[in-house]
Amino acid sequence: MNTILLETFMDAVKLLPFLFLAFLIIEFIEHKLSTKRKTAISKAGKLGPLFGSLLGAIPQCGFSVIATNLYITRILSLGSLIAIYLSTSDEMIPVLLSNKVSFSIVLIIILIKIFVGILFGFFIDLLLRKKATKKEHLHYDVCEHDHCHCEKSIIKSSLIHTFKTLLFIVIISLILNVLLKYGGNALIENIFFKNSIFGPFIASLVGLIPNCGASVVLSELYASGAISVASLIAGLLTGSGVALLVLFKSNHHLKENLFILGLVYMIGVLVGLFLEGIHFTL
Repeated sequence: MNTILLETFMDAVKLLPFLFLAFLIIEFIEHKLSTKRKTAISKAGKLGPLFGSLLGAIPQCGFSVIATNLYITRILSLGSLIAIYLSTSDEMIPVLLSNKVSFSIVLIIILIKIFVGILFGFFIDLLLRKKATKKEHLHYDVCEHDHCHCEKSIIKSSLIHTFKTLLFIVIISLILNVLLKYGGNALIENIFFKNSIFGPFIASLVGLIPNCGASVVLSELYASGAISVASLIAGLLTGSGVALLVLFKSNHHLKENLFILGLVYMIGVLVGLFLEGIHFTL
C-alpha cells in the first residue's frame, strides 16, 4: 500500500507543472486579451490537429491535460483535442523500450498514432465546423465558475485552480491504482482475446481508464505477448492519461463529455479492427 501511495504521489508531482501552466495560459488569455483577440486565436487554429497530434506524441500525459483545459475555454477546437488525445503516448515508450521492444517498432506505433490523430482531427473539425460556431455560448470561464477573483493575481488564482484539480485527480488515481494493483492486471489478462475481433474493443476500453497506468498495462501485455499489436494500438489511441478526469470535472456539459468519450472509443476500436483485418504485425 505504501508503494501505491508513493507512486500516486510521484505521478501527481509530475503532473503539477503541466496543470499550473495550463491554468496560467487560460487565465492570461481570459484576462489580458480582448474578446476579439480570443476569437482570432480560436479561429486561427486550422492547423491545430497537425501540431496537436505531433505535440501529443511527447511521452507524458501533461499535454493532454493542457489541451483539455484549452478546449473547455474554447481556445482549442474539438478536432485538435481529439488529435491530441489519440496521439498521447503516456508511459508507452519507456515501458516498451525497457521490455527490449525494438526502437523501430516503437517508432512505427508512434507514427501510426500521430497519423490517426491528424486524420481524424482534421475530419472532425471539417465535419463540425458549422456546429462549432453555434456553440459559443458553451464557453467555460474557469475563474467565473470558481469565484477566485483572478483579476487580482493570475498566478495566485492559477495555483488555486491547479491544486483543486490536482486533489481530485489524486483521489481518483489512488482508487484506480489500488484496483489495478490488487487483481486488476490479472483480470485484464484473462479477458483479452489475442488476434481476435474482440481484442480492440477490450483494449480500447482499458485505454479509457483515466490514469497514466493504463498505457503501462497495455504495453506490458503486448511485450509479454498477451495482446496483438492491433489491440495495443487501439488501447493506446484511447488512452489520454488523466485528461478525461479533467474534462468531466471542469466541463459541465455531460452530453458533450460523453460524446467526446464515445468518439475517442469508437476511433480506437475502428483503427484496431482495421489493423486486425489486414493482419497487421510488427
